[in-house]
Amino acid sequence: MDRAACSLRLLDRFEFIAACCEPRLGFAGQRLLALLALRQQGLDRRLVVRELYPEIPPQRAARSLRTTLWRIQRCCPAMVKVTPAEIRLAPEVTIDLHAAVHTAELLLDQSVRMSTSELGAAIHARLTVDLLPDWPDDWLVLERERFRMLRLDALEALCGRLTAIGWYGAAIDAGLAALAADPLRESAHCMLIKAHLAEGNICEARRQAQQCQQLMRGELGLDPSLDLLALLRGA
Repeated sequence: MDRAACSLRLLDRFEFIAACCEPRLGFAGQRLLALLALRQQGLDRRLVVRELYPEIPPQRAARSLRTTLWRIQRCCPAMVKVTPAEIRLAPEVTIDLHAAVHTAELLLDQSVRMSTSELGAAIHARLTVDLLPDWPDDWLVLERERFRMLRLDALEALCGRLTAIGWYGAAIDAGLAALAADPLRESAHCMLIKAHLAEGNICEARRQAQQCQQLMRGELGLDPSLDLLALLRGA
């Protein structure tokens, strides 16, 4: 299989792109591919059955899994590797979640100095959307929350790195994206205030601090930390 032939999109919505065919997986096939992509390793068939069909008797669930695998292999034979014991996604399949996680980890690693071209690519990384937000599956809950927290930390780090090189507009966009996901996230307010101050927009910085204060008082009955308020001293 060509390395670029098949790709999975798991961020915001599910999409399977295959150069060799027009995939018609059905929702059962989508769920299986998403599960395999998240675990990034071979999965025991019994585990797959328990995760995908928790409310169905084991024998019936096993038949459903065999049917789903048959449909996937008929659609794109090299997509999934199957043995009597386990099922795994072919390593050549590209997955947008993995790329986004890699970018986030780079942004958060303070020992890594990112070039302007790498930061430019990070701006367009898929850090503003969640993992399959409309899917109700229990096995997605922890993975979705794990990626959500990672991407928010990464957006704040991106805001800081872009501020440091003078890309203020992009830095502010990154900070606003973090706040769009969690308006009560004080650390995101702090990064955004720093970006405004670095750009010389003192009024915007003060407005952002006031907005944070109003939100925290209104929603939590708390005041912002002294660290946030200290950012405006001398501004």
